[in-house]
Amino acid sequence: MDDFPFPTSYIRVEAGRIAYTDLGNGPPVVCLHGNPTWGLMYRHLLRDLTPAYRCIVPDYLGFGRSDKPAGASYRPPHHATRIEALINHLNLDDITLVVHDWGGPIGLSYALGNADRVSRLVLMNTWLWPNDADPWIAAFSRLAGGRVARPFVRGFNAFAHLALRLGTHRPLPEKILAAYLRPLDSPDRRLPTWTFARSLLTETAWLRSLWSRRRRLRSMDAVVVWGRRDPALGAARYLNRWRRLLPDARVYETQASHFVPEDLGTDLVTHIRRGLPRV
Repeated sequence: MDDFPFPTSYIRVEAGRIAYTDLGNGPPVVCLHGNPTWGLMYRHLLRDLTPAYRCIVPDYLGFGRSDKPAGASYRPPHHATRIEALINHLNLDDITLVVHDWGGPIGLSYALGNADRVSRLVLMNTWLWPNDADPWIAAFSRLAGGRVARPFVRGFNAFAHLALRLGTHRPLPEKILAAYLRPLDSPDRRLPTWTFARSLLTETAWLRSLWSRRRRLRSMDAVVVWGRRDPALGAARYLNRWRRLLPDARVYETQASHFVPEDLGTDLVTHIRRGLPRV
């Protein structure tokens, strides 16, 4: 694809194949996307970091280039198990973990269980805590992940269209928007996006279990790149929660909206380099 001109490899997990790009040499940088995106959002990092770093960019099962089997589980804990299998397959160590949106709980689940292998974190508009006490997020989950929304997501790809149009400070170029929407080209292939929206509430127990172990992250160097114009997570209380958990983190507040990598483009690379080991 012209919009993502990078090699693709595959690893087979219990329900199908996970696609990933593994490019460059040097300390490993694992980049995890959210909903409804895929590895495309890290194309700038793949281009600019791989001369000095090894970048691994997977797509979750059901997203992007990965298989989209009907009947598979697309719950976040199962995505986390598959990402752990990929990292173990690649035998990575001294990892810098770059996460956005649902990539936070999915990737930090690995970090919490493998603190000896994850050295650095780059966090972008994400969370690690349960959302049931947040009225806005709870209402959004009930609406976008409820039974009434399901036929609109399946039939009209409603979640992806709205999220990708409302979640950036500037409109996405039509070519990039089309590349994000292309993998969601049938009703069944759109259900994983609905599952993520629903999971903001239905995975409360899993999120609470992650949050209960949060102090294990304090030994890791951290960079936070935050989009203040995010209509969902831009409120100061979300960023301040990360500041309290990671008081030594370097925090860069930006004018980005929710999809920070798209709004910042190559400027994101500058922020992320500050959190990478020198080579």
